[in-house]
Amino acid sequence: MRRLLKGGRVVDPANGRDGAFDILIDGDRISRIAKNIPADGAHVVEVPTGFVICPGFIDMHVHLREPGQEHKETVATGVASAVAGGFTAVACMPNTSPINDNAGVTEFILKKAAEARLARVYPIGAVSRGSQGEQLADIGELRAAGCVAISDDGRPVKTALLMRRALEYAAMFGMPVLDHCEDPSLKGEGVAHEGYHASSLGLRGIPGVAESIMVQRDIALAELTGAPVHICHMSAAESLRAVREGKHQAVKVTCEVAPHHFTLTDEALSAPVSYDTNVKMNPPLRSAADRDAMVAGIADGSVDAIATDHAPHHYDEKRMEFDQAPFGIVGLETCVAIALDRLVHAGLIRLPRLVELLSVNPARILNVSGGSLAEGAAADITVLAPDLQTVVDAAKFRSKSRNTPFSGWQLRGAVAATIVGGRTVYVNDSSEGARRLE
Repeated sequence: MRRLLKGGRVVDPANGRDGAFDILIDGDRISRIAKNIPADGAHVVEVPTGFVICPGFIDMHVHLREPGQEHKETVATGVASAVAGGFTAVACMPNTSPINDNAGVTEFILKKAAEARLARVYPIGAVSRGSQGEQLADIGELRAAGCVAISDDGRPVKTALLMRRALEYAAMFGMPVLDHCEDPSLKGEGVAHEGYHASSLGLRGIPGVAESIMVQRDIALAELTGAPVHICHMSAAESLRAVREGKHQAVKVTCEVAPHHFTLTDEALSAPVSYDTNVKMNPPLRSAADRDAMVAGIADGSVDAIATDHAPHHYDEKRMEFDQAPFGIVGLETCVAIALDRLVHAGLIRLPRLVELLSVNPARILNVSGGSLAEGAAADITVLAPDLQTVVDAAKFRSKSRNTPFSGWQLRGAVAATIVGGRTVYVNDSSEGARRLE
């Protein structure tokens, strides 16, 4: 089937486009991008005024939970959540049960993704066997099975020697190492950011330096090996300073920030409700100064990507005491609206920069297809309704889980539609204009 998208604003930083263009889709590929393309028998879709067509967004940090934790999420529900959030592809972390440290688990995840036929799924393999930090996993086997990167996410790579070897071996296969940066001895039994709010509630604290020390270690090892390292879910101002210095020294370091770390602070521990486990995540919500540093890094280009760290948990698990509840929140279906409202409409960044953060740079860091609307490329497209008023309603999430601190938030901006391989896999039914894109 040939479809012609007419009349939308195309924002495609990789190809220097920002303006009114038509896009001709032939089957699963983009056939042509130009102004005033004749229909020539193609099905014409008039893009509503004000809508924005972008290269498909890629979330490079999600937890799909399957295999082994299907009560929280499955690959099918995870990718349904992804496309509802405007993501045409996701990279899933290896902390499943069993751990994705071998080809069998990788192939299982890819099989489930193929059956779902929604977002593309890029598995991330474990750095070490069982993510135990003792022996390297078989990185070549993971790469051959379809993994695009390695990480022991949720657990920092235990020793500098193991991290060095991981960087060296992964670089041989063209894969980055993604690290959850945390010094376990400094984190201890902490459950919230070390500061006034945690102390006032009697919660054990995690200082920002617990993250930044490991960031500094990883950057030093990336410089030593010449291999790329990616800092996951950065939250501390000290970490951003280390990343900036590494980039200044031409070290191959990149980093991501999650929406909760550029919007919320540790004040949420006590307001509006104390001990709300939906504000418990790792790394924790930090001080206003840390939050402002993340925003500044996003605005000045120091931060490479926005990633959700989508971490679904069952309702009963999050209903436990704060100390006992698991870390993490869902984020796939709230990320884009939050970014539009708090970054673009706030005047902190422009739309092309948002597309870099959510599409161009994730594709580059992971060495996967996407990140641009090029002729001949896969027709993976995110359509935005930047001015559509949105109210976050967790009860309507496609995800199996509802653990979010953003429920009830009123935001300006939404995803209108998501197209993967030329197929419209999501349409925002709250927008009459979006329904034209089906």
